[in-house]
Amino acid sequence: MSGGTDSSVAAMLLQEQGYEVVGVTFRFYEKDGDQSYLEEAAQLARQLGISHLVYDARASFETHIIRYFVDEYFRGRTPVPCMFCNNTLKWPLLAKIADEMGVFYISTGHYVRRAQRGDTFYITPGVDTDKDQSFFLWGLNQDILRRVLLPMGDLTKTEARRYAFERGFTRVSEKKDSLGVCFCPMDYRSFLKQYPDCPVLLSGANRGQFVDESGTFIAWNEGYPYYTIGQRRGLGIHLNKAVFVKEIDPATNKITLASLQALEKRGFYLEAWQVVNESLLYSEAEIIVKIRYRKQANRCRVSLTPDGLLKVELLEPLTAVAPGQAAAFYCGALLIGGGIIQSSF
Repeated sequence: MSGGTDSSVAAMLLQEQGYEVVGVTFRFYEKDGDQSYLEEAAQLARQLGISHLVYDARASFETHIIRYFVDEYFRGRTPVPCMFCNNTLKWPLLAKIADEMGVFYISTGHYVRRAQRGDTFYITPGVDTDKDQSFFLWGLNQDILRRVLLPMGDLTKTEARRYAFERGFTRVSEKKDSLGVCFCPMDYRSFLKQYPDCPVLLSGANRGQFVDESGTFIAWNEGYPYYTIGQRRGLGIHLNKAVFVKEIDPATNKITLASLQALEKRGFYLEAWQVVNESLLYSEAEIIVKIRYRKQANRCRVSLTPDGLLKVELLEPLTAVAPGQAAAFYCGALLIGGGIIQSSF
């Protein structure tokens, strides 16, 4: 229970369905020490007449999520902290707390649904295509999927707000959606400056070269951690044509710029992957891969390499495929797995 609209409505719906609900609020990150969300969640729990507990996970969040976020940029990669947090911290912690309390079911306010095929459970997209969050949950294992309740999957955000309003929870119904990464909602560059242990930032020699595909100098950059593959805006240069970040070289602090067409890739390799149904993934069924939350659903073929990576061959080329990004696989409405992009071709 974050105190926001989605988790609050999820608690109301579960209670309405007859479940005995216990609200859990995680302390992950508190900007400038702001703890107002804790009282808001506790107040909602009191209004609903449910138990509420607070779990302090700030140390784990700093070590496993924020440090991962920073280190990926320092490696010249593009991190996906929301995916990483959900699959490795938030849901496993929720299951751990439930186990300690002797509770089987666990739930969140995610706009997703669950489906069962035989003995296997899958995440499926929510009905609200603008809010569907299935992309972030490909790393959940069967031990968690078999015990999840997902009451928000059948609602749109508009319906959720109306539901809260009609129940008299006006403030909940009017809560603004959170945008971006919870601990870094705005400019990630300013955030990175709090962690100056990158060799480039530490030395003070931030400046590097922008070069074209032939290696010819174009202009100076501010340091490679401040750029991502596919970036066009914020480069600080003015040319008579549109250019995008094609490659990032941490070793030399060089950024290669090129046309959008030059960024097209025919495929990529995935590491740290998890798949619910491997036989389905490698079959002749139509497999869709997404490398972004709401965009670019692409058909692909997937195979396993001898060194244990997933090789993803795209049927149509994709631009701005960046190491460190997540990729999620769908077969029909079923989320069947995903992984982290290691490299592209």
